[in-house]
Amino acid sequence: MEHSLSSRQIQRWRVAIYFIFALPGFALASWVSRTPTIRDSLGATTSEMGWIIFGLAVGSIVGLLSASHLIAGRGGRFVMMTGLAVSSAGLGIVALSGVWLTGGIAVFLGLAVFGFGNGICDVAMNVEGTAVERAAQKSLLTGFHAAFSVGNLVGAVAGSAAVGAGLSVLAHLSLAAVVVILCAVYFFRFVPAGTGQERAAESGEPPMTARERMAVWKEPRTILIGIVVLGMAFAEGSANDWLPLVIVDGYHVSPATGSFAFGLFVAAMTICRAAGGMLLDRFGRVAVLRASALSAIAGLLIVIWGQSFTAAAIGVVLWGFGSAFGFPVGLSAAGDDPRGVAARVGAVSTAGYLAFLVGPPILGVIGDSVGLLRALIIVLIGVVVAGLLCHAARPIGAQTDDTNFKA
Repeated sequence: MEHSLSSRQIQRWRVAIYFIFALPGFALASWVSRTPTIRDSLGATTSEMGWIIFGLAVGSIVGLLSASHLIAGRGGRFVMMTGLAVSSAGLGIVALSGVWLTGGIAVFLGLAVFGFGNGICDVAMNVEGTAVERAAQKSLLTGFHAAFSVGNLVGAVAGSAAVGAGLSVLAHLSLAAVVVILCAVYFFRFVPAGTGQERAAESGEPPMTARERMAVWKEPRTILIGIVVLGMAFAEGSANDWLPLVIVDGYHVSPATGSFAFGLFVAAMTICRAAGGMLLDRFGRVAVLRASALSAIAGLLIVIWGQSFTAAAIGVVLWGFGSAFGFPVGLSAAGDDPRGVAARVGAVSTAGYLAFLVGPPILGVIGDSVGLLRALIIVLIGVVVAGLLCHAARPIGAQTDDTNFKA
């Protein structure tokens, strides 16, 4: 399908996907920025708030597991837009819960709806991203993930401004939901229909059945890519959840300094993802993933056994560089074969999100016994395993991995 598009159509498609990647990041940051206010309005304890937020994880996992079947039947564009609409509805439920005063159950349900929409949209937009890569013959998925980070940053800044201006949760989250819907409707027209949809006419083979789509979980290449993504996503997710506390507790610095260290991590990762397409086209997936793993390993070693905050800050930057590529490059590799692309991207996405959602709590339990710094040894082991398996991301049928896209 993508081969029949003009260069102008491909460019518009590419720009639309950049913005669509940014929208879930914006929506997620909008919710996160209001968690203190929502907690206070509910009168929830930290433990109760943890269970309320678990609704987001439940919805996300259900969405991720459902996405490949929805995409195979209706195509990526339909599922992306449906996901954005559903996640916006979830934000609306969370916003209204403060008016209804129905307690944490309404917030839990709203977050479950929000997570489901984000889950199906996440797989669909990554399927679209791999299709744009094939059409443009360029490595683009790391750039798309950088757009998610930019959306996250914009949402965080907007949320901080809303809190500072005294804007209510209802007004803020409702406005954020409207922004997401309006942007989705605008960019809808630039995305071709049917990406990832299983059609016999396009491939010359019969469409994959539901059983065949589930069978991708047994494919050796998909399993290995999933392990790579699992290890690298664990490195990213553990930093997102624990890095400020790791630095504050491990190096006895102020909370502001801990937040500064987290900012270094996010900045390093975003810069790497923005430059990722150029690096991937020049050196290929396997070389970039191996360099990423080495960078993350070096960074984690410095953070765990560093003797000063200055050394730890250098380690944090290397950790951020190393965490930038695992998730998007793994998804790009999973999308090499157009037949069954939604199923494979969905499987690898699920592995990554399990690391994001389940890994950090496990780290917290271990950290209670040995301290957060030493608990990072588990993350280090995961990155080492991922680094050893990077060869699985080599393009299908390629003997070498000089570049991802060859003329």
